[in-house]
Amino acid sequence: MSATAANLAEALRGLAALHAAAAPFLAHWPAGDAGAAAPSPEAVPGLPVLAFLPALERSGIPAADAVLDLARALARRLVWRQTYAEPQVDRRFLDRYGWTELVGRRGLLTSESLAAGLLMLGPDTAYPPHRHAAEEIYIPVSGRARWLKGASWSVRAPGTLIHHPPHVVHATRTRAEPLLALYLWRGEDLATPARLC
Repeated sequence: MSATAANLAEALRGLAALHAAAAPFLAHWPAGDAGAAAPSPEAVPGLPVLAFLPALERSGIPAADAVLDLARALARRLVWRQTYAEPQVDRRFLDRYGWTELVGRRGLLTSESLAAGLLMLGPDTAYPPHRHAAEEIYIPVSGRARWLKGASWSVRAPGTLIHHPPHVVHATRTRAEPLLALYLWRGEDLATPARLC
């Protein structure tokens, strides 16, 4: 793994470590260079959502800004993916959605028990309600968004932690600004993707 990608992975870890609730996830963080996973056939080096990179703003939170700076510098060299395809979701959503994994089965650091990476959504984008077996944490890096958990929506700012227990329905909606968020997944079923509700 290159030093710059290693720096981004460590920046993700550093941002998550600011929250005690992330400790059970970080306990699964692979030690050292655990080996690089080969990109899968569905991996795409660049997605349309990356056009919104210049609109991402610094939050003033040093750990979040470190992630943002490294993500911007490396974005075009990272492997970006999408969980869904047409006709599950429309083309507009796909043009405004993508994620990259730095730790996990498809990550630069391999792990069978943890996945960590970045989610990016363009402005005015609704990530539809979905659920999955993995327990999940999000920490917004840049951008305010509305987050649904169960039946309740709330606006969350950069640096805050959003926790989704296994199988709980959740969704995200951006407004005028794009969103970049750290995600952490843990559990026995990391290979099973989210299911739309």
